[in-house]
Amino acid sequence: MAKLLYSMGEVTEMFDVNASLIRYWESKFDCIRPHKNKKGNRMFTPSDVENLKLIYHLVKEKGMTLEGANQAMKRRGKSVKRDVSILERLQNIRAMLVEVRESLGENAEYEAPIEAVSELIADVEKEAKAHVVAV
Repeated sequence: MAKLLYSMGEVTEMFDVNASLIRYWESKFDCIRPHKNKKGNRMFTPSDVENLKLIYHLVKEKGMTLEGANQAMKRRGKSVKRDVSILERLQNIRAMLVEVRESLGENAEYEAPIEAVSELIADVEKEAKAHVVAV
């Protein structure tokens, strides 16, 4: 079951960034509007977290400026969300394949499957890189 609200600490942990960066992005992007509890602590909705994922992808991974990311989100909001979702799935597939390859170890009996998994990893990486360039 998904959470309804995430604390600032949980959000900063998800993205491995400082709280000050999240607060700064909050001031620059209209789509991020966390609720505040009685103490004034920010509580982020799943929608806020999804928007932060998009911002993180555009700014940190693609190297866009905040203004460019803001314009991209306004222009192509749904397509950017879809693209980030596809990229996340490809990264998860890659992680699973790496785990399978490592679990097979260096046993000669598994040499062919290890090579097959390594080829799949390369294909997934190639697809992910092509997708990032296309986004």
